[in-house]
Amino acid sequence: MTSQDRLLNSSKTGRSSRTSVSRKQQILQSLAEMLEQSPGARITTAGLAKQVGVSEAALYRHFPSKAKMFDALIEFIEETIFSRVKIIIGDDLTTEDKCGKILFLLLTFSERNPGITRLLTGDPLAGETNRLRERVAQFFDRFETQLRQILRESELREGRKPRIETTVAANLMLAAVEGRISQFVRHNFERSPTETWARQWQVLKLAIFRQA
Repeated sequence: MTSQDRLLNSSKTGRSSRTSVSRKQQILQSLAEMLEQSPGARITTAGLAKQVGVSEAALYRHFPSKAKMFDALIEFIEETIFSRVKIIIGDDLTTEDKCGKILFLLLTFSERNPGITRLLTGDPLAGETNRLRERVAQFFDRFETQLRQILRESELREGRKPRIETTVAANLMLAAVEGRISQFVRHNFERSPTETWARQWQVLKLAIFRQA
């Protein structure tokens, strides 16, 4: 089951498929599917209502605007990624392995959720409120902060510094992952973001981390 499936199914219990919450999940699931099925196309509320099988008025009973729908999907990304990042940071792993797992987490999430991943590139947000693009930027800033935190804690606890400055190292790791995600979207989801990543990560590790 992909995360998009969980986005739809996580709130279903008993007859809850007829509840307001379930309808919200159905709308978000349909929006994610449209983002995946129509790369580069602008999503309209009329098209979304048709996909869901309801009227536009029914959409607005659950979400006051399309921006709020995008907000909900971005929130789903944030909760999914950072809840798992917290677990990884708490694991008894080497600094390199923590960074590697966090980077692979984002790549795997993108691969399993191609439609939602378009939001991370800002592609479907053209013409939408600036607040949405700022929220995506904040997501990546927070992700980079987590990488810096891991590197700094390693330095404080173990006296181990990366070969390059902490801020530079964290940004380099994030840039590599962002690049693969952008390629994934640009090639209409045909170029897997995780393909050959293991080999590339080995090269990055040698460039960033000193040998123990």
